[in-house]
Amino acid sequence: MEKEPPVKKTSAPSVSQINAEFVTQLANKYWAPHVKNKLPFDAKVMEDIYQSEILKSKFAIRKIMLLEFSQYLENYLWVNYTPEVSNNAYLMSICCIVNEKFRENVPAWEVFKKKPQHFPYFFKCVMEMSLAGAKSNLSLKEQTILLLFLDHCFNSLEVDLIREQVQQLISLPMWICLLPARLQHELKKVPKLQKFWNLIKKNYEKMDKKDSEQADRERTFLSLLIKKFLVVLSSILPSGDVSMEKVHYCERFLELMIDLEALLPTRRWFNTVLDDSHFVVYCHLSGLPLREKEGHLFCQLLDMLKFYTGFEINDQTGNALTENEMTTLHYDRITSLQRAAFAHFPELQDFALSNVAAVDTRESLIKHFGLLSPNTLHKVGSYLCLLPELGDQEDTTYDKEFLLELLVSRHERRISQIEQLNQMPLYPTEKIIWDENIVPTEYYSGEGCLALPKLNLQFLTLHDYLLRNFNLFRLESTYEIRQDIEDVVSRMKPWQSEYGGVVFGGWARMAQTILSFSIVEVAKPNIGENWPARVRADVTINLNVRDQIKSEWEGLRKHDVCFLITVRPTLPYGTRFDRRQPFLEQMGLVYVRGCEVQGMLDDKGRVIEEGPEPKPKLRGDTRTFRVWLDPNQYQQDMTNTIQNGTEDPYETFNIIMRRKPKENNFKAVLETIRNLMNTECVVPDWLHDIILGYGDPGSAHYSKMPNQISTLDFNDSFLSIDHLKASFPGYKVKVTEENPSLQIPPFRIKFPLKNVKGKKRNADEEDGESREGDNTLVVEPHVIPNRGPYPYNQPKRNTIEFTPTQIEAIRAGMQPGLTMVVGPPGTGKTDVAVQIISNLYHNFPEQRTLIVTHSNQALNQLFEKIMALDIDERHLLRLGHGEEELETEKDFSRYGRVNYVLARRLELLREVARLQESLDVPGDVSYTCETAGHFYLYQVMSRWEEYMSKVKPKHGRNVQVEDAAAQFPFHKYFSNAPQPVFKGRTYEEDIDIAEGCFRHIKKIFTQLEEFRAFELLRSGLDRSKYLLVKEAKIIAMTCTHAALKRHDLVELGFKYDNILMEEAAQILEIETFIPLLLQNPEDGFSRLKRWIMIGDHHQLPPVIKNMAFQKYSNMEQSLFTRCVRLGVPTVDLDAQGRARASLCNLYNWRYKRLGNLPHVQLQPEFRAPNPGLTFDFQLINVEDFNGVGESEPNPYFYQNLAEAEYAVALFMYMRLLGYPAEKISILTTYNGQKHLIRDVINQRCASNPYFGHPSKVTTVDRFQGQQNDYIILSLVRTKAVGHLRDVRRLVVAMSRARLGLYIFARVSLFQNCFELTPVFNQLTARPLQLHIRPHEYYTLDLSEKRPEHPDQVVNNMPEMANLVYTMYMNLIQNAQNRQLLPPPSQEQAAADAESEQSQLEQMAEEPSTEQAPQDTPMEQQEENQEERPRMPEHPGRDSDSEDSGAEEDA
Repeated sequence: MEKEPPVKKTSAPSVSQINAEFVTQLANKYWAPHVKNKLPFDAKVMEDIYQSEILKSKFAIRKIMLLEFSQYLENYLWVNYTPEVSNNAYLMSICCIVNEKFRENVPAWEVFKKKPQHFPYFFKCVMEMSLAGAKSNLSLKEQTILLLFLDHCFNSLEVDLIREQVQQLISLPMWICLLPARLQHELKKVPKLQKFWNLIKKNYEKMDKKDSEQADRERTFLSLLIKKFLVVLSSILPSGDVSMEKVHYCERFLELMIDLEALLPTRRWFNTVLDDSHFVVYCHLSGLPLREKEGHLFCQLLDMLKFYTGFEINDQTGNALTENEMTTLHYDRITSLQRAAFAHFPELQDFALSNVAAVDTRESLIKHFGLLSPNTLHKVGSYLCLLPELGDQEDTTYDKEFLLELLVSRHERRISQIEQLNQMPLYPTEKIIWDENIVPTEYYSGEGCLALPKLNLQFLTLHDYLLRNFNLFRLESTYEIRQDIEDVVSRMKPWQSEYGGVVFGGWARMAQTILSFSIVEVAKPNIGENWPARVRADVTINLNVRDQIKSEWEGLRKHDVCFLITVRPTLPYGTRFDRRQPFLEQMGLVYVRGCEVQGMLDDKGRVIEEGPEPKPKLRGDTRTFRVWLDPNQYQQDMTNTIQNGTEDPYETFNIIMRRKPKENNFKAVLETIRNLMNTECVVPDWLHDIILGYGDPGSAHYSKMPNQISTLDFNDSFLSIDHLKASFPGYKVKVTEENPSLQIPPFRIKFPLKNVKGKKRNADEEDGESREGDNTLVVEPHVIPNRGPYPYNQPKRNTIEFTPTQIEAIRAGMQPGLTMVVGPPGTGKTDVAVQIISNLYHNFPEQRTLIVTHSNQALNQLFEKIMALDIDERHLLRLGHGEEELETEKDFSRYGRVNYVLARRLELLREVARLQESLDVPGDVSYTCETAGHFYLYQVMSRWEEYMSKVKPKHGRNVQVEDAAAQFPFHKYFSNAPQPVFKGRTYEEDIDIAEGCFRHIKKIFTQLEEFRAFELLRSGLDRSKYLLVKEAKIIAMTCTHAALKRHDLVELGFKYDNILMEEAAQILEIETFIPLLLQNPEDGFSRLKRWIMIGDHHQLPPVIKNMAFQKYSNMEQSLFTRCVRLGVPTVDLDAQGRARASLCNLYNWRYKRLGNLPHVQLQPEFRAPNPGLTFDFQLINVEDFNGVGESEPNPYFYQNLAEAEYAVALFMYMRLLGYPAEKISILTTYNGQKHLIRDVINQRCASNPYFGHPSKVTTVDRFQGQQNDYIILSLVRTKAVGHLRDVRRLVVAMSRARLGLYIFARVSLFQNCFELTPVFNQLTARPLQLHIRPHEYYTLDLSEKRPEHPDQVVNNMPEMANLVYTMYMNLIQNAQNRQLLPPPSQEQAAADAESEQSQLEQMAEEPSTEQAPQDTPMEQQEENQEERPRMPEHPGRDSDSEDSGAEEDA
């Protein structure tokens, strides 16, 4: 029987199809949201839809998509669901739509939460149907849909409604299904269980008949479901025809079992039931795994299930089992079997007396047990409580193969997970790269199930957590590698030559043909390993290419990853390649192996080392690279060659491929995860359970931490005492200083401590006082000691007036524990982060803080703000390659800091020389830090102490004011400070000034003492390491850099106490986790005290390129989002200061309480209208242009020419009114459209100074975290909503603009979408044609009053193009009349307005025909070519813009 053809992309229904569909006509009568007078509910309609639309079409995704999209579940099915109308069709319809919601990744349970009363009955019916199956006339396809629905329920345990129903199915009473002997055996293991079991029995006996029947149904549900599955499985024969519906049912069932086993709450009791049903053994022996084609996915799923059933965890306690505990368990099993054999089965004497290692392999177990009769095997099984007792005269009903497999699989030695992992090659080979079940194509529709791990809310152990992430990260990078290989090899066009060899008809920038390849070293294995310690090879290529490409190849760095490829094409020279056909057969690709570059060889065959020295110049074009191969892979290949006589792949390579460095760090990250799994990875105790998803989600909040700090110095967080009082609503503020003039920041605040364990109140405290103290803050203003007389000695101050929630976030960040800050767009996330960093720096000067962000750009923003605060820059360090982009003249990279320290040292020594001179001390004391130290001790300190003894008042003696200045020993040194240094007003003030001056001098010497190490360390590398480990207090890096360099950082002994993560919702789970472990534990404990995550889970998640990993495995879930889903307490910032209030309304519905800061309502720029445009935001409907809406030249490469032209025309119009180009960005939701808009801009505007380029043309996803004043947005799609259904993308799109947002879209498509209604209701309330006022001009002084002019309505894109065209021609003619060369200044533009306006108004009244302005402008253009910039071709009629974006972005 042929397998079904692979699922190709499901084409989403277009608007016209939607309108023509039977479903839509029904929707318009019965449930569409926009219909006013709906017909009442009719069960027959629902029945008809199920029969004719769903069943008849064999559950076609398109039909179900239509129903789901039309809000069938929300407005028809669930609202009208009651036990009376419930029937099979009703239940199946609901399950179909819920599954579809999960497939589309949109929230599925919201509708049930709103009306929960009938859900228990509905769930009970679904359970009965899943068990009844064929009895209730359900096809296998329908039963598969029910399985999928149940799987979604088990994976949604965080939803209370679902958990209440599901919990009954997986709790301890389900052990009623175990064999009585097995039950007793299990209850004995954990003494407490026997008590619980007796209680359960008692309660059960008290139940009435109805309740007890219901309880039975729940307890036995999963056990009966397994029995039913085994019947289906046994009906599949190893050969002959097979129904694919059966296969799909079996696959989905295994998926359900894996998901139950991979979650601790479901696994706890179920694992024993699954084991008792011998599920894995039955599956292993069934006919399906023997079918190579149809059983392939089933086998992979079965391997995953085997892995989880034997997982290294104690099911009852949830504790991870160590390697030793697993070995002990294995030995216990074997020895108990040996004892049984010795006592009861004399024929197993040899087995019973052997040592464990001799009998625990599969071969020896089969040898010993294979000779026994089935009855004896059954008896052994029943003795081990695996099978029911066998009577004396009875024969067993099980066949021998089953009994043997049952005993062998239970007792064979298992390879530990860590060993398996360490033996695994890290580079993918051709077998994995093109296996569709493991790495699905981009066409994954979300229908089938896959052999992939899923990232859910909870994980079994840290090992499980790392392993799932490891596998997914590996496969996601494999997918990207596959795309690269397919791209590169098809560009090289390998064909078969006439003589049977390979000839390449093309070329690729990222690949070269290999001239020679030879293995040069295979090192001996390390002790205890059976693979070589390293394998090195030399690859020679000929770089007869352009200089730029040659230098790229020569610039390959150490540790860059390349791929070695063997192709043996069978197609003759000149054959065209067909993208739709399988890639491997066409190209004849045979092998792919990864390698890591060690370096290029010089003339003498030595590796050229990287370093500051210039590289030697090599003659000729031949270059040889020394590379490291993967030793595990090499070992496997060689074993295969020797044992099976296959060819040696390493003698066949003919292409070497490199990849872009930014996308090529997968091997380093995988190695890091593998190293983490091999070390005792110590996560702080207070975080452990939260990361795994168990326990109290609020347990790491500062209010529950035992080491809460009561008094904190808020430094410059508050601007005044009133700001402080306003920041703590609900608290009484008690200030220690009575005098209002002295109540000035900085403030120390003492907080009342709550919930702190182990702190008893003093007995003499009165109750009333303690109650009152619970919400009283004691505030103590303190004065920062004078730092010296120079202006730069004054500390830099924060100037932001933080809101109460921002202050709460800062307070939480300063306390120990986990702080999560949700920062909606424009709420000052970065300012809060920087203030937390500054406050930690001042409160805990001995602690070190690590800053991690997702992008270099975010790090740069943080750094620029940190520098504006009072933080000494010698304590700042930035790791990674992004420091080049810092927009400051200071270099914060390692070597930049080393240079800074060396320069600073010389500067300070010069100051020492000046001080020495001012004190008339002879000798050369400013030669080194050491001599300067002696000078300070013997010359400076002595003078200061003498001065202090003179001016400090002694008992009974007054000191004159002028003494403080007269006796001061350092007058000459401070002669270059602002004079007079001493004010002479009061004694206290002058003494304070003198102490400030001395602090200034002392600081010079303390810094020199710190820099002394740099005199002893000579190499740049040592100095930079010293900086990282000792000197820097605030270290910043991206999460990728942390993953790449973990090994080096741990080896250096890097230490830190606090982590702050910005953009935390955009970082992959694993890349968030690795920074927690960049240091070695101290005495088995992590020294981490604080973890602050700042992000916004309502904006876009991490980018995952492969749809299957994104949807099926939920790989796009960040740790931040998971914590929010688990209920970890968050601080939600609630006031935005970026956008106009009207624009903020487009996205603030998504947040708890997002309001506006006062300046958004008050400042003129937010109050004034946008000149030339009637509205501050508008949705402009764009119909087809020349009959075309969206087009898709390549998969997912969507374009829409009409919208691209319209968006660019609006940009040109705004430029002609005088808007600055850098204040306008054009965004779109697809890459294809981005390229098309760039093409249109290059054609129309780029070379013309009147227009130029907008600030950015990019995708919404790329623009996250950035903003601009005016945003023009193109939504592209006209057939289906596409990925804008993800509300997070919508939120990002709506929140990028400060003053104006103009959206081009097909309104009829987007306004029907349920998820988007909160936004589109606001957008469609305004006119859907662009309203403009071409007589207004952009000026810098914005007025709120508008001149009285009627709006002009633009009906479509060609009309807008004509208008821009005419405006431009008028502008040019005016410029020529005045002999002015463009571009005009703002004032002149305004002066031209009068003359232009009459022409514009005339133009607006003329009917706009597309051909109108064709002739004259073109002639004029040729005449005036010299004098003015070229006018862009007319957008309405341009011949080649149709395909301008259609070429693939190569």
